[in-house]
Amino acid sequence: MTIPRRSWRSAGALVAAAVVGLTGGVVSAGPAVAHTPTWAVTCSEVTVDLTNYTSDVPNTVTVSVDGKDLLPTETFGREFHKKLALPDHDKPVTVRLVVKDADGDGKHSIDQTKTAEVCEEEPTPPPTEPAPSEPAPSKTPSTETPEPSDEPSESAPAVPAPSPSSPDLAETGSSSTTPVIGGAAVAVLLAGGGILWAVRKRRTAQG
Repeated sequence: MTIPRRSWRSAGALVAAAVVGLTGGVVSAGPAVAHTPTWAVTCSEVTVDLTNYTSDVPNTVTVSVDGKDLLPTETFGREFHKKLALPDHDKPVTVRLVVKDADGDGKHSIDQTKTAEVCEEEPTPPPTEPAPSEPAPSKTPSTETPEPSDEPSESAPAVPAPSPSSPDLAETGSSSTTPVIGGAAVAVLLAGGGILWAVRKRRTAQG
């Protein structure tokens, strides 16, 4: 079966149109993913993420807080990522981000501001009261009887020893003078007996 030349030309035109359409779609989709700036602000920090910028041109980024530089102007290429801590503040502050796109007419440059609120302080926990201390148990007096000591007490008065020169108050036994006294008593008795005998004899002679 032979295909006419007109059919070949029509088919070729359709293919060419399809290729052009696809190419145009790809080209038109390119700028949609380029130059993607994102940034966020909290009460304590600023996060900046810049992607898909042209890498061979001097793009710049600047961050300021209430007109004071938080990030002085810095040059970047294709991407830029940074997290910046905000200074302490007791009232809301204004954060400004300035990005200059150096590619072409700079239509992707941005100049935006956001507000950083005051961070809420965490509540301080109430001080814990110390637990009352329990009184120490009183010591029970000991009921044990102390054992007598073998050693004499130092406070006991010493018993004085009898003096050898003092006279004996009473003698219950014999002494060395007992035979003398007995002999004297016998002599007195004999003498008295002799006197009585002599007196009786004289009376008898006189009678």
